[in-house]
Amino acid sequence: MKARRAPSGKDFFSEKLRRLEQLFEKARFGLSILDRDLRFIHVNDRMAAMDGIPQEQHIGKTVRELDRQLAMAVGPLLSKTIGGKCSFVEHEVVYRPLPDQSLRNRSWLLNCHLLKTDDGTVMGCGLIVQDTTGQKINEEIQTERVNVEALLSDLSTAFINIPVSDVDRKIEQGLQRVVEFLGFDRSTIWQVSPDDGRLLLTHSYAVPGIKKPSSVIKSSLMPIWNDLIRHGEFFKISNVDDLPDDYWREKKFCRDQGGIRSILFIPASVGGTVVGTITFVSYQVIREWPDELIQRLRLMWEIFANALERKRADEKIQNVLAEIERLKDRLEAENLYLRDQIGIEYKHEEIIGRSAAIQKVLLQIGQVAKTDSTVLVLGETGTGKELIARAIHNASARKARAMIKVDCASLPAALIEAELFGHEKGAYTGAVSGQIGRFEAADGSTIFLDEIGELPLELQSKLLRVLQEGQFTRLGSPKPVDVDVRVIAATNRNLAQAVSEGSFREDLYYRLNVFPISVPSLRERREDIPLLTWAMVDEFSRSFGKVIERIPGKNMEAMERYLWPGNIRELRNLVERAMILNGGATLVIDVPDTLAATAAQPMTLEGLERKHITAVLEKTGWRIRGHNGAAELLDMKPTTLHARIKKLGIMRKNHLSL
Repeated sequence: MKARRAPSGKDFFSEKLRRLEQLFEKARFGLSILDRDLRFIHVNDRMAAMDGIPQEQHIGKTVRELDRQLAMAVGPLLSKTIGGKCSFVEHEVVYRPLPDQSLRNRSWLLNCHLLKTDDGTVMGCGLIVQDTTGQKINEEIQTERVNVEALLSDLSTAFINIPVSDVDRKIEQGLQRVVEFLGFDRSTIWQVSPDDGRLLLTHSYAVPGIKKPSSVIKSSLMPIWNDLIRHGEFFKISNVDDLPDDYWREKKFCRDQGGIRSILFIPASVGGTVVGTITFVSYQVIREWPDELIQRLRLMWEIFANALERKRADEKIQNVLAEIERLKDRLEAENLYLRDQIGIEYKHEEIIGRSAAIQKVLLQIGQVAKTDSTVLVLGETGTGKELIARAIHNASARKARAMIKVDCASLPAALIEAELFGHEKGAYTGAVSGQIGRFEAADGSTIFLDEIGELPLELQSKLLRVLQEGQFTRLGSPKPVDVDVRVIAATNRNLAQAVSEGSFREDLYYRLNVFPISVPSLRERREDIPLLTWAMVDEFSRSFGKVIERIPGKNMEAMERYLWPGNIRELRNLVERAMILNGGATLVIDVPDTLAATAAQPMTLEGLERKHITAVLEKTGWRIRGHNGAAELLDMKPTTLHARIKKLGIMRKNHLSL
């Protein structure tokens, strides 16, 4: 019998190839047979479909000649196997086929088998490839689902019982977590304006390099999207370039925003009204928006929207409570104002007037009287500054003791310090005994410093010490004296201007100007002239034993037109003189004709004052001092009148200055 010849190596390899082909031809795996030079001998249909290269193009070529990407994925494994280092290797790689660059990477599980003859000769190797991409995708989806669920749970927990003051901060943090976790470039929350449909930015987070959008987006910039938002419809697009032509404004908006490639927005409604929307955008890559992801983003947006609505509701409640409190305070203030007005009318009977200007002063008196605060009474000569000071004192807790008055303008400069602060025996020539000053006399009471602007500069520091520390020293004594004195100062000068001119200390001015009260001039309260006139008539009627029944209307109108540079003092002097001269039931008050005739003519106050003083000087024969002198008629101090005449440049007709 003839012995069977053993198959050659080539025949052996062909036989194995035939068997492998039969085994894997219908398999779900990719199969490739390569020779010792790693050139493809056989490739099944599945393998060709997996690497994207037709079967005939494989034969006779190496992996590197076919595709560099494929060589990088399987080359090292084939070389390792054909080198005889191992006969079986399993490895997992990631491969992106060249014709399919737009798709994601493919996951392959590789099995490489060394093909040898019985005598150990290496003939080549077999490569079996299993596509695990779907499995990987499912695993990634499941992992992402779990992670998203955990993120939503964390966000939901973070907003439980959160103070409304922390809502905005927590939402910003939540947007950052979502953007970073899901790989967006920016997420923004917009409030829909109920007036014009504009989108108003409220919260936003963008990755570094991506700027925040404009704070306001007009509806005309993206009309179709705005219409969808107003109707509560969400919108998604993976590639903005794929939008239809009628979305050209939306395309332009995305380009103007820096090149948005993918966008998703989800509106939110409260009570059937759309109140806002949240957007997610991608600049760098084209994003898919799977329904499952949108549903989870919607849940997250509901968490944010509920927190925002709770914040809005709380703010609305706080605003209502604030309005209630404001109305309550207003009612209490009005009630207090009425009580104050009633009190003032009965407490300050010497102050007469119903004008708004004088009522304001009366209210200020009531406000400051119960305190020990320093008061600065401002006003022209004759407006009743001392009367205001007395009203404050009489309404204070110090009213049991008499108010001490000091006229700083009438005291000689050499004696004013001793008058104010007292002196020891021998402190100066003529001081034969010690004497307390006005401040010691006012201890526990009130001191009224009239014409404070005339106080010499060297004494102002001493007065400042009394105001700051409640202490002073008598002339001739180093021992400090403590006093408790409430200071009310008055002046007709502009102290702020005196400070700038250097004639009045700035620190003293601020100490005095704690509670300023401006007393209106008589020309600022003309409606009070009839009341004041009749009050003075009643007073003089009792003193003189005369009965006055009427004042001519034209006479009263003339008084109301008159500018009254001497204010209430001047009015009082005119009424007193008229009462003295009057002999009947009708009283005619002599109002200077010069100013009464010119009151209606346009003229500066300084010009009117010049005319009035000149008229009074003419009437007195240019006599200033003494009974019925110009100073007395104007109710001004002679020194003050001299200063006004000099300042106004008033001269007699013979051109001799006074």
